[in-house]
Order: sequence, then structure tokens, then C-alpha cells
Amino acid sequence: MRIQVRRTGGFAGIERHAEVNTSDRADAQEWHTLAEQAVAAGRGTPPIGVPDGFSYQITVDGKTVYCADPRLTDEQRKLISRVLKEGA
Repeated sequence: MRIQVRRTGGFAGIERHAEVNTSDRADAQEWHTLAEQAVAAGRGTPPIGVPDGFSYQITVDGKTVYCADPRLTDEQRKLISRVLKEGA
């Protein structure tokens, strides 16, 4: 499974992008479950965020959803954090 996260917005307006490929990972099933839950709660179009807040684009195996602070689910927040931390 290929998971991509793109973060835009924030006070400085700096865009950040990261990707994780779960193939050959020992914790792949955990990633898959988290990604499926995050995508299920996402929107098909970018939501209106708050001033200086972050907006996110999550793409899992070609399916893209959108979400924004402060209305992230726990699963979205955890997935975004993990991908931006561990991804390349």
C-alpha cells in the first residue's frame, strides 16, 4: 500500500509532502487499518479550514481525500503524523 500525505497552509504557508510504502513492512497491517479509517472519514473535496490552519490531502493507492485542522479524526491525525515523520 502506498500512502501519501500533502500538508498545506499554516502560518508560514510551507507545503510538506511525504510518502510511505507499506510493502515489506512488519507493521503493514496496522498501517492498512489506519489508512482505511482515515480515508473513510475524509472528504472528496477540500474543506474550508481555519485561518493559518493546515489542510491535508491523503492519497492511499490512488484514492485521494481531503481534511483540515481542527476537524481531523483521531485516525487521520495519527496517520498524517506517522507519514510525515517516517515518510520520504
